[in-house]
Amino acid sequence: MRSVALLMLAAAAPVQAQTMDHSQMDHGAMGHNMPTTDAAIPQGAPPPVPTDHAADALYDPAAMARARAAMIAEGGGMTYSQWMLDRLEYRAGRGADGYAWEGEGWIGGDINRFAVKSEGEGTFGGSLERAEVQALYSRAIDPWFNLQAGVRHDFGEGPDRSYAVIGIDGLAPYWFEVGAEAFLSTRGDAHLRLEASYDQRLTQRLILQPAAEFNLAAQDVPELGIGAGPSDIELGLRLRYEIAREFAPYVGVNWERKLGDTADYARAAGDKPSGTSLVIGLRAWF
Repeated sequence: MRSVALLMLAAAAPVQAQTMDHSQMDHGAMGHNMPTTDAAIPQGAPPPVPTDHAADALYDPAAMARARAAMIAEGGGMTYSQWMLDRLEYRAGRGADGYAWEGEGWIGGDINRFAVKSEGEGTFGGSLERAEVQALYSRAIDPWFNLQAGVRHDFGEGPDRSYAVIGIDGLAPYWFEVGAEAFLSTRGDAHLRLEASYDQRLTQRLILQPAAEFNLAAQDVPELGIGAGPSDIELGLRLRYEIAREFAPYVGVNWERKLGDTADYARAAGDKPSGTSLVIGLRAWF
């Protein structure tokens, strides 16, 4: 009987709380009022950044300075290098079989680097058709892109020629590797090159890479067989397998097409303005 009475009292308590008149209660006496302050917002310059090092009070300051310098070097101030042979390939086409290469290397830190680029192509049993070497100063302008400037020298079947170079390359959104370079030769002719590629991972080691290159010229350069305007385009699709991350053989297809007046120069010289090649090659870096 006693337990039944207690249960009835417990059930009635919430109802009593809901019907209680709170308007006559002094909430201020309960300590719910927010305290007020007359303190003004400080004006003027912020306090200076501390320049002292707490460890210097306990250890030799000279030894701690050396330790801090070592930590800065290990955390990004060191000199690094990388050498990438992006393409070294054999090309099988309808005419004479050929070869091609493209690679670059750099040495420096996170911000400032010295870079070298080279590319070229030729035919087996024939002469070197074209080759170029670039020496560049490269500076990171944000975490994704580098601004580059330097010189380029061409050699091969045509006359040798040197250029001033300015360009930008890096990683665009969605992991596209892109680049743009402008060239001005010692003879005054100007050119523009645009490049893009993308690594599509099919597995952890099997990678499909589409790539494109587009060249334009500001004027006719008859001695080089180049016409004003869009001069040529190159498209490639390569499938590589990374035996190791630094060593990856590949197979693929490459298509080249000369455009506009450049195609007319090629026909006049007895060459075809376009061609498709099956390629097999190697990509490596260290």
